[in-house]
Amino acid sequence: MGLHLRVGGVRAALGDIVEVETPGTPLLAEVAASDSRGLVCLPLGHTRGLQVGATVRATGGPLQIRVGEALRGRVLDGLGRPVDGGPSLDALPLVGVEQEPPPALSRPRIVHPLGLGVRALDSLVPCGRGQRIGIMAGSGVGKSSLLSMIARGTDAEISVIALVGERGREVREFLENDLGPEGLARSVVVVATSDAPPVERLRAAFVATRIAEWFRDAGRDVVLMMDSLTRVSMAQREIGLSAGEPPATRGYPPSVFALMPRLLERAGTSPHGSITGLYTVLVEGDDMQDPIGDTARSILDGHVVLSRRLATSGHFPSIDVLESISRVTGAVTSPEQRGDATRLRRMLAAHRDVRELVEIGAYVGGSDPYADAALARMGAIEAFLQQSMDDSTPRQETWQRLAGLVAA
Repeated sequence: MGLHLRVGGVRAALGDIVEVETPGTPLLAEVAASDSRGLVCLPLGHTRGLQVGATVRATGGPLQIRVGEALRGRVLDGLGRPVDGGPSLDALPLVGVEQEPPPALSRPRIVHPLGLGVRALDSLVPCGRGQRIGIMAGSGVGKSSLLSMIARGTDAEISVIALVGERGREVREFLENDLGPEGLARSVVVVATSDAPPVERLRAAFVATRIAEWFRDAGRDVVLMMDSLTRVSMAQREIGLSAGEPPATRGYPPSVFALMPRLLERAGTSPHGSITGLYTVLVEGDDMQDPIGDTARSILDGHVVLSRRLATSGHFPSIDVLESISRVTGAVTSPEQRGDATRLRRMLAAHRDVRELVEIGAYVGGSDPYADAALARMGAIEAFLQQSMDDSTPRQETWQRLAGLVAA
């Protein structure tokens, strides 16, 4: 019924996986609830061919996935199974998908910067190893393109990329054009397209996070990129409403807002390594105050806002640097770097304030020194903030260019 199955006569705990007999391969389902009438299970695949009376067998445990170094360069589905036609992963060890985040007091502080290869981010929204950042925008503004640019340009050792709820057409395009052979060679890609069952779309986020945790526990510095956190929340909304939860905020049941910190807190630093989390957030109608965006901002360590106005004017990446913020800037930059970034922000803010006056010829030169400096250097500022998809700038070069820009 709807998105769930009612199972009787089987003993299983919440979170366990059961197998349902079907004409072909057995269907896997996850136990979501239990009452006097039996188990409520959520299918991890399509339910075509199911009928009343089908035999169900308990597997005795929750969902497990294969992890190991051999995952580099592989493409997996939302349940951790290879879909790229490569060699089998059966020799790798099995681990459970669920894991507790590192205790708060065991987490090292974020002190080491992580270069992303994007000048606007590395200078004005600097990222640290172990930080979690949201990339927030409406549809069609360039979130996925920016994410693929970071995947190629970051200096992290390994990238784990989760494509949740993406169009099937875009997956191969992302792998071959955006990520490329070099980027894929040091990445693990987890894909659950928009036509996948909601439980698989939800689980894809936890599978990618668990793979990133394995590399972190092995002493690596990992970048975890998830596109998008909103579609993960939508999958949980489908599941929650089907299970009978009441819709709370804009149709999202309470379980969605309990899910987000449980997922996001698993990224970050640990005594062994780090997971730097980059999560795209698809805000409804470009409203940055929508429930998912607002909740994500309250949990994450910073956010990057993409502007539709910049995107439609051909400015890529369309980062609105004045609306974007990193909460670890003070820990990963020097006083000189922060001073240069602050001067550029003040120029941009002053230019924004006098733009309309300039357009109608009412601005009087000398009224605001920052506005005067911005107007004189706007061409160079825009050239610094714009960047092609194939252009990756080392972090040190970015700071040198910024220092020359604000000192000119």
